[in-house]
Amino acid sequence: MSVGVTISAPLTPTSDTGTVPSAFSPVDYVVFVLLLVLSLAIGLYHACRGWGQHTIGQLLMADRKMGCIPVALSLLATFQSAVAILGVPSEIYRFGTQYWFLGCSYFLGLLIPAHIFIPTFYRLHLTSAYEYLELRFNKTVRVCGTVTFIFQMVIYMGVVLYAPSLALNAVTGFDLWLSVLTLGIVCSVYTALGGLKAVIWTDVFQALVMFLGQLAVIIVGSAKVGGLGHVWDLASQDGRISGIELDPDPFVRHTFWTLAFGGVFMMLSLYGVNQAQVQRYLSSRTEKAAILSCYAVFPCQQVTLCMGCLIGLVMFAYYKENPRNIQHQAAPDQLVLYFVMDLLKDLPGLPGLFVACLFSGSLSTISSAFNSLATVTMEDLVRPWFPQFSDVRAIKLSRILAFGYGLLCLGMAYISSQMGPVLQAAISIFGMVGGPLLGLFSLGMFFPCANPPGAIVGLLAGLAMAFWIGIGSIVTSMRSGMLPSPWNGSSTSLPSNLTTITMTTLMPSTTLSRRNAGPDPEPSDHLPSAAKTPCPPAHVLAEATSLQKL
Repeated sequence: MSVGVTISAPLTPTSDTGTVPSAFSPVDYVVFVLLLVLSLAIGLYHACRGWGQHTIGQLLMADRKMGCIPVALSLLATFQSAVAILGVPSEIYRFGTQYWFLGCSYFLGLLIPAHIFIPTFYRLHLTSAYEYLELRFNKTVRVCGTVTFIFQMVIYMGVVLYAPSLALNAVTGFDLWLSVLTLGIVCSVYTALGGLKAVIWTDVFQALVMFLGQLAVIIVGSAKVGGLGHVWDLASQDGRISGIELDPDPFVRHTFWTLAFGGVFMMLSLYGVNQAQVQRYLSSRTEKAAILSCYAVFPCQQVTLCMGCLIGLVMFAYYKENPRNIQHQAAPDQLVLYFVMDLLKDLPGLPGLFVACLFSGSLSTISSAFNSLATVTMEDLVRPWFPQFSDVRAIKLSRILAFGYGLLCLGMAYISSQMGPVLQAAISIFGMVGGPLLGLFSLGMFFPCANPPGAIVGLLAGLAMAFWIGIGSIVTSMRSGMLPSPWNGSSTSLPSNLTTITMTTLMPSTTLSRRNAGPDPEPSDHLPSAAKTPCPPAHVLAEATSLQKL
């Protein structure tokens, strides 16, 4: 049975005191539609402003005149996807606060790009990060890097577009394909017409929406359970507040070492060499502004991580104080949506604000992907072979490419709905590819003796090793019974510790350790832990909690 058919009927939770609403109020719809309209309006404004006088530099690089604050917020929004908004609170609710120590990796993970990668790229006056590979090695290495990046982003974009809509449909009854099509078309239009400047300014707006949506949940939730102090006390009593886990055992779910050090490599792959981020650095008006924008991301990332963790703790305390029974078991990525609909059901407009927050995460990630894919295709695959392209033709082709990638993303979203147990591999691919690409750039920058054949062999060997470990762990988990068969209508969930950090650092999936998880919530008192029960098909978001975009 296909995924779309299986989940077409929304899951309807029941409780002792009432029923979680399965539909929005008119006010909620107005708030959600405002997000789409304003995002589209910002994009069209920058598209229409100076129409006919745009240059290819303005379209792809915002004329290299952006300030550090909008660039920083765009950097934050690009990888603060709906996956993270749904996944981080679920991770904290189910396993405790050990994941919070990921924030320790942000300092080095942003300091190194700020003082190594950004100056290198900026002083070379690049448009595509992969131009560096040709300057350092040769054109073949450049093309290999570009093709690898395109493969990574195209596969992941379908999941980013489809999976949050699937979770929303299951909880609220919001039409699945209407939301997918709306997101894809709106995003494609303002990205293709407005270019990078439109993407950056819509990212700024969407980052503010994400902040307000999560803040509303924290304020209302903590107020209903007696304040954040009481939330912390309840979590402490149940063992959800974790200390620093220094166990070097790689089979432990999360430790300080895997989070703090593995997280550095995750941050480097995202903020050091990923084209979606590099393109924003290079759009800054000066090198100093580019470096400052990277520094400004650090406090923003810490605030974002804290908000996600606090939502998880508030959710735990809320269901500890207000026991609920769920008629159908909730998948990990549905837990936050069930909680929000239950918590905010008597406050019209706030459920709509949180859904707008969720879709802002998707819009910012997808628009950045479309723009970066169009840029690398134009600069790395078209212009080197057709250098005689005029600005007018280059602008037209770039817009066609951006819109074409939007349509491709919609197609990948449909494929994602049919993938069943293969869907988790699509999510894992982002991490599997990110590590070898980081290695390729690091080889060029830190090893003067490296040559083009060595770079290509290294990239291919890294990809082969990453796919062997990543796909192999998934297949092994399926064979061992960790993943239920799709034919019985159950879910395809990731192995419990297959997070982005382990994927990026090529750590294999391992069995779940209880050392930092705390006791499971009782089914009679809390939302059910999806680790103990099968999930609806293709709900795989929560185990990719730190995959911020892309």
